[in-house]
Amino acid sequence: MKIGCPTEIKPQEFRVGITPNAAQEAVSHGHDVLIQSGAGIGSGFTDDDYTSIGAKIIDTAEEVFATADMIVKVKEPQAAERKMLRKGQVLFTYLHLAPDPDQTRDLIASGCTAIAYETVTDRNGGLPLLAPMSEVAGRLAPQTGSWALQKANGGSGVLMGGVPGVRPANVAVIGGGVVGTAAARVAVGMGANVTVLDRSIARLSYLDDIFMGRLTTQYSDKGAVVELLPRMDMIVGAVLIPGAAAPKLVSREQLSLMKPGSVLVDVAIDQGGCFETSKATTHKDPIYEVDGIVHYCVANMPGAVARTSTIALGNATMPFMLALANKGWKKACADDPNLLNGLNVHAGQLTYAAVGEALGIDTVDPESLI
Repeated sequence: MKIGCPTEIKPQEFRVGITPNAAQEAVSHGHDVLIQSGAGIGSGFTDDDYTSIGAKIIDTAEEVFATADMIVKVKEPQAAERKMLRKGQVLFTYLHLAPDPDQTRDLIASGCTAIAYETVTDRNGGLPLLAPMSEVAGRLAPQTGSWALQKANGGSGVLMGGVPGVRPANVAVIGGGVVGTAAARVAVGMGANVTVLDRSIARLSYLDDIFMGRLTTQYSDKGAVVELLPRMDMIVGAVLIPGAAAPKLVSREQLSLMKPGSVLVDVAIDQGGCFETSKATTHKDPIYEVDGIVHYCVANMPGAVARTSTIALGNATMPFMLALANKGWKKACADDPNLLNGLNVHAGQLTYAAVGEALGIDTVDPESLI
């Protein structure tokens, strides 16, 4: 199979879909790996790193898309890239379709087979291709939030860990999954007073055990969120419904309950955001203010640490990429129901129910396609 990897064109996206190690594995299995020139530079990989293990360097994205049987990326294809997709071609990348009707319509119209990293599962019901980037984004959230709290950036001027005689920041993390746990770990390490909210008592019990009393756990409901808002300096939105649009946890009206200069960090922005006032931003222009509250809503947070993120993502995606290349998408998905869960679009049909529900588009059962 010809496996193509174009340079990412989303603003300030420095990751690359295939690492040299993953390319080497694919080449050793007899596949042709086509890397657009310069695609790995942002992650610290040169063209020579790829050619030295047998990959081929291609000058343009147009040639990559025209030649490859499977396109492997990081972020969802942008409008210009979607025009280059074709019937029968496999697209393997993050998609986040539920809040993105334009992309969904374009993928359906292209006739391609689109498999989304974020909905591939594992035997325990986890999300193995989302987890590495969730870990990165979670660890970044308190760092970026603490930067936004600085007075020069519009924040209230509160230091995360405080100093002797001055209280530290109060931080709430809504969602105790991979993102929330990673965010809580870093926020606790920075010395903040941290509260984690979740709807799973078992998860709260687990967090209480592993943090050994260094944070507060609280059951998440509307009343609990409202009660916390006036006291928080920072709120990290870390909720996830796989493949579906994120629920709105804080309304615009409720911003008036918060202290001026408080910060909202929306890690769920890829799925539409979990605050009513959230809108996607970029690393170049990451924050904005609504009613005195600073919002940090960068849609590709892990891209800020592209080297770490690319290697972590490549480690996770490589076995699935090889299965798709070795077997073809139908047999690979037939052999692995967890990979089949990643199928979102095929030959003009939407195949992921949560996306269909969010966008009002009819879906087909993916099992009927294999």
